[in-house]
Amino acid sequence: MSIMTTIISGKKQDSIHWNEVVQTEIVKKMNVLIIGGGGREHAIADALSKSSKVSKIYCAPGNAGIAKQAELVALKDTDVNGLLTFAIEKQIDLTVVGPETPLSLGIVDVFKENGLRIFGPNQKAAQIESSKRFAKDLMIKYGIPTAAYEVFTDFNEALNYVKEKPLPTVLKYDGLAAGKGVVIAETIEEAELALKDMLVDDKFGEGKVVIEDYLEGPEFSFMCFVNGADVYPMVLAQDHKRAFDGDTGPNTGGMGAYGPLPFVTEEDQNYALENILKPTAFAMVEEGCSFSGVLYGGLMKTKNGIKVIEFNARFGDPETEIVLPRLKSDIFDIFYGIAEGQKIEIEWDDFPILGIVMASKGYPGDYETGYEIDCRGVLNTSTTDVKVYHMGTTEKSGKLLTSGGRVLMVVGTGKNLDEARAKALEAVKKIECENLFYRTDIGVKALI
Repeated sequence: MSIMTTIISGKKQDSIHWNEVVQTEIVKKMNVLIIGGGGREHAIADALSKSSKVSKIYCAPGNAGIAKQAELVALKDTDVNGLLTFAIEKQIDLTVVGPETPLSLGIVDVFKENGLRIFGPNQKAAQIESSKRFAKDLMIKYGIPTAAYEVFTDFNEALNYVKEKPLPTVLKYDGLAAGKGVVIAETIEEAELALKDMLVDDKFGEGKVVIEDYLEGPEFSFMCFVNGADVYPMVLAQDHKRAFDGDTGPNTGGMGAYGPLPFVTEEDQNYALENILKPTAFAMVEEGCSFSGVLYGGLMKTKNGIKVIEFNARFGDPETEIVLPRLKSDIFDIFYGIAEGQKIEIEWDDFPILGIVMASKGYPGDYETGYEIDCRGVLNTSTTDVKVYHMGTTEKSGKLLTSGGRVLMVVGTGKNLDEARAKALEAVKKIECENLFYRTDIGVKALI
C-alpha cells in the first residue's frame, strides 16, 4: 500500500489534500482493482482508463469488453478472501466495488480491516439495498417520502393482506434479487404466484416480503456520490425495467436508459436532492451506519410529489453506462477522495445520450449462452458517437460469445435525444447474433 506524500521545502508532508498531491510530478501512479463483471464495471473501467493517475487496472472477474482496458482476474465477486489476497499481493492502491452482493457480504469492512483503500459502503450501510425493510423503516422514521407498506413472512397472511387492498399492488422480496425481486401484481392470481415464489419456494432465498401501495408516475434514477453527510449529485437517468416494448413483460435488471430527462424540472431535481438524498445520507449517519460510496435513489414523480421507490448502495446498471460518459472530472479523484473521506469537486456535461440493452432470448427467465456475437459492423466504424459496453460476454478461441442474460449495451450520443436514439438503434442493427433481443422504444416517451 503506497503512502501519498510529496516534498515541500525539504520536509515530508503526509496530510495533503489529494487534489494538491496530484499536481506534483513525483506522485506514484495507482493500481486499481474493479470488482464485478457487467456493463456497469465496463463503464467504470472505461472512465478510469482516461485518468492520468492510474497505472494499471485489474477487474475481477470482468468480461470480454473490459479485457480491452484491464487485466482480468479469475475470481468471483463474492470471493472476499480471494480478492483480499489478490489486492495485497498486487499492491492495489484503490478497489472499486461494482455489484451489490460483495457489499452485502462486507467486503468493504474486510478490506479496511486489512488497511486497504476501497470505494463503497460497509456492510451495515449496504443494508439500505440488501434489506427493503431497513430502507422503508428508515424512510418512515425520518419523513422521507415513500409508499405505505407492510412486511410479511407468512404466505397466507401476505395473500390475505393483498386481497384486502386495491390492485395493482407492489411486492418486493426483502433482499437481493439482481433487480428481479419486484412484482407489480395487477391481479390476485399474479400476486399469489409472486408470493409463492418469494415465501414458499424461496426463489431468491429465504426472506420476507414488503408489500407496498402502488404509485403512479414516471420513474427516474438519481445517483449521488456520498461521503457521510456530504452528497454530490450525478446527472439523472431513466431506466426501462420491463423486458419488452410498450413497458410490457416481466421486470428485468434494465433494458436501456437515457438522459437528460425532459419531465424532471430543475425544481424537481432540487426537491429530490434536498428532501430525499441529503436527508437519507443524514439519517444513515444518525443511525450509526454512515454511508460512503454511491447512493442510488430510484424515484417516481407522482401527482402527489416525488417519492422513493427503492434505494441501492451502488451504481445502477444500465444507468452507469449513460451517466459516466457525461462526467468531465477525473473519476479516480472522486473514488479516491470518497474512500479517503475527503471533500470532492465534480463537473458534468449534459449532452443527450441513450443506451439500448441487447439481452439473451428468454431473459429475465431461462436463457441459453455461448452464442457468437459479431460487432464488427459497429467497432470498425470511425464514429465517436457510439460506444458498446459489454455486460455478459466472454471470449473463447478468438470468438466473442454471450455469457449472461444482458449481453451488450449500445450507447449513442447526439445533439438531441432523437439523434442519440437513432445512432444507438442504427448500431444495434449492425450487431449480429441469433440469440439476442432488444427494445426499440427506449426513450420514446421523452420525444412525445
